[in-house]
Amino acid sequence: MSLTYTAGSLVAARGREWVVLPESAPDMLVLRPLGGSEDDVAAVFPAFEEVRPAEFAAPSATDLGDQRAAGLLRTALRIGFRSGAGPFRSLASIAVEPRAYQLVPLLMALRQRTVRLLISDDVGIGKTVEAGLIAKELLAQGEATRLAVLCSPTLAEQWQAELREKFGIDAELVLASTVSRLERGLELGQSLFDKHPYTIISTDFIKSTRHREDFVRRCPDLVIVDEAHSCVAADDAAQSGTSSSANQLRYELLRRVSAQEDRHLLLLTATPHSGKESAFRNLLGLVRPELATLNLESPAGRAKLAEHFVARKRADVRDYLTKEDGLADDSLAERTAFPSDRWTKDEPYKLTPAYRALLDDAIAYARDRVTAAGEQGRREARIAWWSVIALLRSMVSSPAAAAQTLKTRSESAAARTAREADVLGSPVASDSAENDRLEGMDVAPGAAESEEAGARLLELSARAAALTGPAEDAKLKALTRHLKGLIADGYHPIVFCRYIPTAEYLAAQLEGKLGRKTRIAAVTGTLSPQQRLERIEQLATGAPEDAGDPAVRRVLIATDCLSEGVNLQHHFDAVVHYDLAWNPTRHDQREGRVDRYGQKRDQVRVITMYGEDNGIDGKVLEVLFKKHRQILKDLGISVSVPDETASGVTDAVVEWLLLHGRQGSQESLFDLDGHQESFDRIEREWNSAAEREKTSRSKYAQRAIHPEEVAREVAAVRAALGGADEVRGFALDALRDLDALVRDPRDGSGDFTVRTGGTPAGLRDALAATLGGRIVEEDREIPFRTNPAIARGEVALVRTDPAIGAVAAYVLDSALDPNTPGPRPARRCGVITTDAVKTRTTLLLVRYRFHLTLPSRTGERQLVAEDARLLAYEGAPARARWLDDDAAAALLAAGATAGTHEQAARNAIAKDLAGLPDLAEHLTAYGTRLAAELDASHRRVRKANEEIVRGLKVVPQEPADVLGVYLYLPPVASAPLVSGAEA
Repeated sequence: MSLTYTAGSLVAARGREWVVLPESAPDMLVLRPLGGSEDDVAAVFPAFEEVRPAEFAAPSATDLGDQRAAGLLRTALRIGFRSGAGPFRSLASIAVEPRAYQLVPLLMALRQRTVRLLISDDVGIGKTVEAGLIAKELLAQGEATRLAVLCSPTLAEQWQAELREKFGIDAELVLASTVSRLERGLELGQSLFDKHPYTIISTDFIKSTRHREDFVRRCPDLVIVDEAHSCVAADDAAQSGTSSSANQLRYELLRRVSAQEDRHLLLLTATPHSGKESAFRNLLGLVRPELATLNLESPAGRAKLAEHFVARKRADVRDYLTKEDGLADDSLAERTAFPSDRWTKDEPYKLTPAYRALLDDAIAYARDRVTAAGEQGRREARIAWWSVIALLRSMVSSPAAAAQTLKTRSESAAARTAREADVLGSPVASDSAENDRLEGMDVAPGAAESEEAGARLLELSARAAALTGPAEDAKLKALTRHLKGLIADGYHPIVFCRYIPTAEYLAAQLEGKLGRKTRIAAVTGTLSPQQRLERIEQLATGAPEDAGDPAVRRVLIATDCLSEGVNLQHHFDAVVHYDLAWNPTRHDQREGRVDRYGQKRDQVRVITMYGEDNGIDGKVLEVLFKKHRQILKDLGISVSVPDETASGVTDAVVEWLLLHGRQGSQESLFDLDGHQESFDRIEREWNSAAEREKTSRSKYAQRAIHPEEVAREVAAVRAALGGADEVRGFALDALRDLDALVRDPRDGSGDFTVRTGGTPAGLRDALAATLGGRIVEEDREIPFRTNPAIARGEVALVRTDPAIGAVAAYVLDSALDPNTPGPRPARRCGVITTDAVKTRTTLLLVRYRFHLTLPSRTGERQLVAEDARLLAYEGAPARARWLDDDAAAALLAAGATAGTHEQAARNAIAKDLAGLPDLAEHLTAYGTRLAAELDASHRRVRKANEEIVRGLKVVPQEPADVLGVYLYLPPVASAPLVSGAEA
């Protein structure tokens, strides 16, 4: 006759102990290993396998540990929890420790029955992590069952890696390059959105008619939209070109997706306003239709918006949960390591005589061509205009780009109308802040207007090709000088170029010119997004002979295929703008790749190169960039330059250059008759956009969640799961005890390095699975960082890092198994003689299990969760005087001040072990109180969602498990010193 087991009870099967989960039935038990995660769940059939009730064995008096045993075991236990009992179901199971400010969007989300949020935090603050936290939590609670992330195809692999590595969400890529393979695996009538519950989808791919309808019909109940500003269009978008047309298609798609009221929707963008009020309103309308027409000038309107909108600058969160935020003290204060400064410098160069002559001849050709085309008609004039811009931009980029452009046919030459010429020519010649066609935008544009370039263009092309190299290319020579300076100061720079030929030319020319230990690689649009990441990783990790060599420097040459989304802050810390973009927002995007959270440098360096005598760069710098920087300085925020503003300025520059030549352009652009009125209008438009952005930041700042509320939840999470200081101390002590070679420089950073060659084989195998076999097999130094933003091969000193988890699992398993060979840092018993106590005091490490009933939109969920607590009492077990929680935790820091005789220690601890039954009543009452606190915490977090809270229950599972018993004795007459670890 088989026994019936209730959820939360312990059973023994397959040589280990398990917790019975609510999904179990009499003939099939669903079990999770004690202290294990949901990934370790197994089904056991009692009819075919032996299953018996299990009781957690009491500690043994013969297996004593030293004064650190309790702390090590407690931390190892807490690190191992993947099913915490608190209101945040996901925090125990993710591989990232979120910053306190990143919990704000999560708290906002949990107060909504259907989550609708616009997350507009500044570049580099961590919107991906904030969205991932919400997604993981909604999935863990059963509030969502499927997920789709809509993003640019260039960011798809990065999103996939972030979700998999940090949140344990294994999503399928749905791109133009993968859809055929995915569809081949479908059954008849099955949609790939039905088969794959978690997907990352290219917004450009999904907006096509065929796939759009399938996606809308089978759209998941949780959708995240990255770079959401590119998915809305202003009300006047119809008069714009291809970029706005693409935005309009994406906007129509999202309108249909958001129309289902019970669908969760997260919109992410660092630039929600972009200077266009109607586009901002349309974006708000996707969150909630009523927000599009809300009176945002009224307090009630702003309060309503604050429920759905969070927008913070770095200055808002650099120091968080301090007294300045309204808290009583700084005990929970958190400083986030953003670079504090961005060192910028504009570096001019002058053309060599030969290059000046080539450029003058190219300008003369351009002038003749525009004049002739103007007499032929509007279509011919627009084709000539875009061809001329392509010619001039490539000419000032590099001789390699110029040579390629001069013999390549212009894209606009195929146009049948003037408007079509603008549609074809504008994307490849401009640097639109809203341009969604970054893929393919770095190819060298064409200047020829027929299949066969004319003799004049071919002659210019040959002359350009002859000017390669530092002798005639002063720009290249200047770059070499700047890079040597950065490398000498210890920097790893990225050089951004406009065109593929320029990037490839620089990589070839710089090879061997920057020092024997400088490694150079180029990443352009010729590589697929995955190949780009692989090449960056190869450059970052270096050759085997470079391992650990601090003198090795990295230089990455890249086009703007890397200017958006790809995070490079772990490997690079300086930016050189080799080619001046025609929109300052593109420079912001480039610099944002390295100047973001996780950058180890406190100061990021930026060098902007410009030709002071080429007739173009100086004017673009004067009009666009200096104004952009002034707004940033005045307002403290970067305001996107309206595309119309940027194109208006650059058009004026080119027109002036064609009229006056390179020499005439040395005068101030504002002195030219006929342009002052135009620039006054541009100035007004830009100032207006800046003021609107400033207003939106101040008026609509996040006020829905007060810092006190965040502090309360952060304190609760740290109490249950531990904090960074505890994890660092645990890692240092445990690894030293496990015979690792630890080098702690004590330089104030908190970082240290470890070599694991001497550790037990079981630990080395576990670390190899998380860090890579080569690192462990070759016994390389492994950096352990206090900053949780780490590079591959490093370990973050947070409880959720897989390598920390591997160490904790080994410490816990070896403590529970006295037969484990080799060193065992933690033990379940200990006797410590210390002057930290005045009377006999006993510390208990107790594991509680709770049966949670969590209502959700998809139905009621039954869960079993765990928590670990320290309890302490004075005196004998039968007459225990219980201490409060703070006093119990303080015992972990008590150090031994005298030795304890081996046999006396065993006799003393044996009395406490024998008296454990006398403590059962108090342990049960404590569990009941803890369940009430957890219930209140769940209700507090979801206080605005009465339907979800109504059926909530938290019930303790009896009996609690006593994992450790540690006796603290006051000093008496001296006794022979015996180490507890040897006892």
